[in-house]
Amino acid sequence: MLKDLLSMLILVTLSISIQAAAPPIPVQDDIGRPGQAARVPKDNEFKVCADQNNLPYSNAEGEGFENKIAEVIAADLGKELSYQFWHDRFGFLRNTLKAHRCDVIMGTNTTYDAVNTTKPYYRAGHVWIYRKDSGYKINDWNSPDLRKGVIGIVDKSPVSVALHANDLMANAKPYRLMRDLTKSPGQLVDHVVSGEIDVAIMWGPIGGYYAKQSKEDLVVVLIPEYSDGNEGLTGKTYWNISAGVRKKEDERRDMIEAALERNKDKIRKIMDDFGIPYADPVFADRLDGYKRHKN
Repeated sequence: MLKDLLSMLILVTLSISIQAAAPPIPVQDDIGRPGQAARVPKDNEFKVCADQNNLPYSNAEGEGFENKIAEVIAADLGKELSYQFWHDRFGFLRNTLKAHRCDVIMGTNTTYDAVNTTKPYYRAGHVWIYRKDSGYKINDWNSPDLRKGVIGIVDKSPVSVALHANDLMANAKPYRLMRDLTKSPGQLVDHVVSGEIDVAIMWGPIGGYYAKQSKEDLVVVLIPEYSDGNEGLTGKTYWNISAGVRKKEDERRDMIEAALERNKDKIRKIMDDFGIPYADPVFADRLDGYKRHKN
């Protein structure tokens, strides 16, 4: 009896060890996951990979600005919009686009080499946010008002390089939002409103959106692009944003790229309505886009 129990325990332990050591199921761009029923895309389908709870970008109710842009592109192409939702964290690409569960990501860094990107349709940067009634006037890193109060900044933000270069670290209060997903990304805006900090430095789409949601009158200013003389490799604060498809799908990429261009004004209107600050795409350094996108 004891031997039987010991044998069973050994087998269970070995089984667990084997499962723990097993490599992840590979994903091939051409076919998705081996052993998984292949999805066959429909000609009239525009299926987007998105996060179901990631405003201002997207949610399951279709309330994000990327949801609205997807609606415009789907309508332009005469296709039916649908979604494959997955939390936009580790494994997002592997479980959505590369697994062939959907066909396009509406917003990604133009130089993200895991996907085939369209020409960028906007450029996103970081912003300063402060109360209008503060009397502050901040236009660049030399603005005296930056030295008057507490500056909230997300921990590990690339803007910390410019903050340090301008001798403003003593004014900084870091927020560890990247490590604590229970906190709202709009927390810095809330703290500007409450007076806990005087100025917030945030990623533009997130900061602009939450500032527009605020009942207080807030000023949102795009921070000038920072250059450290190292080809933009350190402290880069702006990125070109594109739609992305699978690597070998040039035809799909070109189709979406053309629709983005045709609907440029509608897309800008959507972003304005959401309070998303943006700039025109540029190719200031080698992290801004492939040679194809410069033409």
